[in-house]
Amino acid sequence: MRELKGHLKVLVSIWAAAIAVFHLYTAVFGIMQPRIQRGIHILFLLPLAFLLYPATKKSPTDRPSMPDFFLAFLATLPSLYVIVMNEPLNMRMPMVSPMTTLELWLGIVNILLLIEAIRRVVVPAMAVLVLVFFAYIFIAPYLPGIFYSRRVSLARIVEMNYLITDSGIYGAITGVTATFVAIFVIFGSFMQYTKTGEFFTNFACKVAGSGPGGPAKIAVVSSGLFGSISGVAAANVYATGTFTIPLMKRLGYRPQFAGAVEAAASTGGLIMPPIMGAGAFVMSEITNIPYATIALAAALGAILYYFSIGIRVHLIALKDNLKAMDPSEMISWKQVLMDSYLLIPLVVLIALLVIGYSPFGACTYAIGASFLLGFLRKETTMTPKRLFDAFRLSGFNLIMLAVSCAGAGMVISIVTYTGLALGIATVITSFSHGILLPALILVMITSIILGMGLPCTPAYIIAVTIGGPAMLGLGIEMLPAHLFVFYFAILAEVTPPVCIAAYCGAAIAGTKPLSTGFEASLLAIMGYIIPFVFVYNQALLLRGPALEIIGVFLALLVTTTLSGAAITGFLFKPLGILGRALTAVGSLAGVLVAANAKLLATTGPQLALIGAALAGIAVFVIGNRRALRARGFAV
Repeated sequence: MRELKGHLKVLVSIWAAAIAVFHLYTAVFGIMQPRIQRGIHILFLLPLAFLLYPATKKSPTDRPSMPDFFLAFLATLPSLYVIVMNEPLNMRMPMVSPMTTLELWLGIVNILLLIEAIRRVVVPAMAVLVLVFFAYIFIAPYLPGIFYSRRVSLARIVEMNYLITDSGIYGAITGVTATFVAIFVIFGSFMQYTKTGEFFTNFACKVAGSGPGGPAKIAVVSSGLFGSISGVAAANVYATGTFTIPLMKRLGYRPQFAGAVEAAASTGGLIMPPIMGAGAFVMSEITNIPYATIALAAALGAILYYFSIGIRVHLIALKDNLKAMDPSEMISWKQVLMDSYLLIPLVVLIALLVIGYSPFGACTYAIGASFLLGFLRKETTMTPKRLFDAFRLSGFNLIMLAVSCAGAGMVISIVTYTGLALGIATVITSFSHGILLPALILVMITSIILGMGLPCTPAYIIAVTIGGPAMLGLGIEMLPAHLFVFYFAILAEVTPPVCIAAYCGAAIAGTKPLSTGFEASLLAIMGYIIPFVFVYNQALLLRGPALEIIGVFLALLVTTTLSGAAITGFLFKPLGILGRALTAVGSLAGVLVAANAKLLATTGPQLALIGAALAGIAVFVIGNRRALRARGFAV
């Protein structure tokens, strides 16, 4: 992003802050008609993409060029048209009424400018992906079988992406971004300016810093906490990794492992309730499942994901005898408790969601709580300048989400009107012969490929548009089907060869990006397993008898520990080939039992599983205490 100077910086800052104020205003006093709300959203944010993001590496970094100014002005015209002409557009019949010449040209301009904005702001790969889908429209009439689609005129292509409000640029996905997502982005900015992120790091230091390999555990805890209110894995890496990665390196962790830990932990923040990188709000809109239900169902999986990274870090610390963090670098528990009031906005958010408030209302109250609590300390008081800075940051953070989600909306429009999603669903079903496991693996691969290089929300949107119909066609229920795709669209952030989060971690650690990516994906291995388990057994989604839920969760804790030992080659003491093979087999057996809903359908097997899991946990606790004592740690 450019660092503007002078009067232009002031004007752009006011423009960015204005859209954040608009979203907060509509959250309090009621949103406008869909086309107007979404039109204003795009009107403010699309021009900023050209003013703040250079076209090439040779473009000026402190000011926009004249072509950038022209494109920014041009970007306002299509949105202004749909706002001003809202009533006439509401009266027309979609895909039936003819388009005017002005509408045709404005639509073409809007589509082209949005693709260029995606190239600049998000990643070129997403712009290429959108172009590929547009190319499909033109070549589909010449394709055989299920990929065939009738010819679509240029006017209809433009109309379905520009003038309608169920998909396309101003469709439902942009609607979610312009309401739910926007208000949570503002909430995240307020949390940042009240130094809640700093509290997360300090809290993580006290909780995990005094154990073996403390800095890596700090990365796991702080990235999970911070990542849950952020929406971009790369941003999470830079927010917490600039502190944790150098600390890990200083205390003996391999640089590559340090970067991988931060990348895997930061990516996991997007599956961690209560916010889940804003993708859960889009899921709620698409599925009509209440947001609170989605967040609650995702809780156990997120805990297991972070436990799996934490146990790997712990075992490597014991294996390599890595020391704890210096107590002089940590604040006191007294100070942590004194600063704990910073969590009140999150408590307010979660409490209101549990009570039954909408995410919109709950987040608005949480922002109000964050604003008021800022006055308790001089350095966090929301003075007019700090308030303006928080709104400006919100506007800047919304740019990428706005253009990427509008681009995802175009993909949905193309897939919907050409029937491509049904075609791909047919291919998946045919290749898997209707057998669930091969079908899930194909959907997993599809979701990871489509999610590579994309932010969480558009990655999920595009992946579920393609993979969702296939899963529903196999008889999988709506929630596990969407969460399955959601997981793998997010895990694309640490899956080679693209693995954007790992590239960011490698940049800070000074290591090779691809090698860091492979190590990060190995750290995140539980994330690749959890979705398969909850598709086969929804107890992991908190659905079913309490005993089964407890048994499955405890069994997966033991399974995670065994898999960590197998990969690390250490459990209380170094493991040989036989020991690693046995722990790997034990881990696989645990996954198969946890995923077997029929086996755990009655009380007897449920109690037996709980007993076995508790015995395994007890063995680990005792063995771990001995290992800690042997390395000089107080227990």
